Amino acid sequence: VQLQASGGGLVQAGGSLRLSCAASGRTFSSYTVGWFRQAPGKEREFVAAISQRGSGTAYANSAKGRFAISRDNAKNTVYLQMNSLKPEDTALYYCAATIQSYYSITSSDSGRYGYWGQGTLVTVSS
Repeated sequence: VQLQASGGGLVQAGGSLRLSCAASGRTFSSYTVGWFRQAPGKEREFVAAISQRGSGTAYANSAKGRFAISRDNAKNTVYLQMNSLKPEDTALYYCAATIQSYYSITSSDSGRYGYWGQGTLVTVSS
């Protein structure tokens, strides 16, 4: 599966953005999908993940209550709605996918994901 992330941009603190992760292939609904981010000078970190059918979701503590992950398998797309953005949310955001079941993996473990998109840059100004 090939992934393409989009929707990043420059936003003021308190604003919102919706990221999209579009996938190729007819079996996208078989993949667990996660969002990760990497800020300059920092390690990549987990943001959110969603199960194959969307019934299961997981969030990093930093994302809980502000971000929402969802998917539309008919459109082969996973979304990350980000609200109440903070300057510390500034990072390159990547979507990733794995054929492994969401319920059989630690979804925050980046090593579980075999497919990665190219990243989309989110910049939050103060």
